[in-house]
Amino acid sequence: MLKLKTHLLILIIFLVNNLYSQNYKPVPENIKARNWFQDARFGLFVHWGVYSILGDGEWVMNNQNISIDEYEKLPAFFNPIDFDPKEWVSMVKQAGMKYITITSRHHDGFSMFDTKMSDYNIVESTPYGKDIIKALAD
Repeated sequence: MLKLKTHLLILIIFLVNNLYSQNYKPVPENIKARNWFQDARFGLFVHWGVYSILGDGEWVMNNQNISIDEYEKLPAFFNPIDFDPKEWVSMVKQAGMKYITITSRHHDGFSMFDTKMSDYNIVESTPYGKDIIKALAD
């Protein structure tokens, strides 16, 4: 009976997987962007958010068993007054990097940009009150 159930489960997983699969065909702009990214080869990836305050990485809430109520107090202390987007971009260019990738919203739901979707963002919930993503893009 167990063997039958196992085979049925495998069959169902296979069928469901194929049922929801799609035939993806990238548009020319997508191919062009992929080629650019592959040719760029060197860029900056930034993991930065309210979790940085605690100095224990983006999974600090889980790793340190911090409650949601306690974790949601962090934005009040997040004030990166020394952040200088022009300096960052200059450093990136001087190093020969071609792009910056930044975690604009991590799994904790905190946004490093201004958004109407939630007040849990750098503009509404921190003393800093500025859109870091916009500053880097400008």
